[in-house]
Amino acid sequence: MEVTLLKAKIHTVKVTEANVAYNGSITIDADLLDAAGIKKYEQVYINNAVNGSRIMTYVLPGKCGSGEVCMNGGAALHAKVGDTVHILSFINLTPEEADSYQPTLVFTEGENQIKSVEKYDY
Repeated sequence: MEVTLLKAKIHTVKVTEANVAYNGSITIDADLLDAAGIKKYEQVYINNAVNGSRIMTYVLPGKCGSGEVCMNGGAALHAKVGDTVHILSFINLTPEEADSYQPTLVFTEGENQIKSVEKYDY
């Protein structure tokens, strides 16, 4: 048996582009992805703090240091430029692994630049 836990959260980033004429996904600054431990093509959930929309898609890496958070394809219908979103990734673990697991949290400031990287310690 496995349980699904939060793997990583990129907390409070601003959407920098919304491009409906794209094949789908979300493009995220590769520095943010690296800090969170999120891989290219990994499934993520995007929670829009402005309109309440919650969607699932996959990740494409953007240019390092760019602060890019671009909603692509159908995902672009769920967020506008300037919207605040939270990006979440999940992991399946055995109950024994889950007992000591700590998700990664990436906090940002300014133009989606990394402010801090922390572990949940509850």
